[in-house]
Amino acid sequence: MSDTSQPRLALTDLSKTYDGSTPVLDGISLTVGAGEFFSIVGPSGAGKTTLLRCLTGLMRPTDGQVTLDGIPLSEPSPKMSLVFQEYTRSLMPWASIGKNVALPLRARGVPRAERTSRVAKVLAEVGLSGVEAKYPWQLSGGMQQRVAIARALVTEPEVLVMDEPFASVDAQTRMDLEDLTRRLQQDHRMTIVLVTHDIDEAVYLSDQIAVLSKNPARLVEVVDVPLGAERDQIHTREMSTFADLRGRILRTIRDVQTQPV
Repeated sequence: MSDTSQPRLALTDLSKTYDGSTPVLDGISLTVGAGEFFSIVGPSGAGKTTLLRCLTGLMRPTDGQVTLDGIPLSEPSPKMSLVFQEYTRSLMPWASIGKNVALPLRARGVPRAERTSRVAKVLAEVGLSGVEAKYPWQLSGGMQQRVAIARALVTEPEVLVMDEPFASVDAQTRMDLEDLTRRLQQDHRMTIVLVTHDIDEAVYLSDQIAVLSKNPARLVEVVDVPLGAERDQIHTREMSTFADLRGRILRTIRDVQTQPV
């Protein structure tokens, strides 16, 4: 059990330089609370994916540190799962849906019977009951991304990190997946960190939004999103608070894009 008095994730003076001379991240400090939906936005090429790789332990920062429940993170943690943008690359086309979802459980040595039970449960949670024997290429893009989400959830993570997870699907499917993600976060009481280029998506989903500057990425501000726990694709997006937040963040990103390096 984690200590609720401390943040779930904390980044302290995080910097990353490639080849010893190309700065990508510059002194980023922020915290993400337990059970929070936290999004990261910024100009294209600002280093958002590099930041994500550092905060998940997939890449070591040049300076600074990441802590998970107060413990320095130097490699991927079993408490965390990751959902990628390109589901066509993350799913194995030669393996059934059941085997795709069960992959992280097999890697952890979970017995077959338990794997089967947990796979069926998580597929039902994402609205895909009974597809275990099918293959990814037999499903639509939105359904494939649901499979990718199911695979991330099957290990029962405390932190779910999502890198542009809905960028490759159509608008209606994207809204369905956004609502699914909100529901799953609340049902599982997970902490979610989302990297996205879509400002509307960030506002709709998040409790807080970190806005980054252009490369090298620096933290410009962290914006609170007081839209409440219950959100609706129509009514929430029609709220004046939603429009105000969207405009504020878009103006901030536009301003940092025009500032000299």
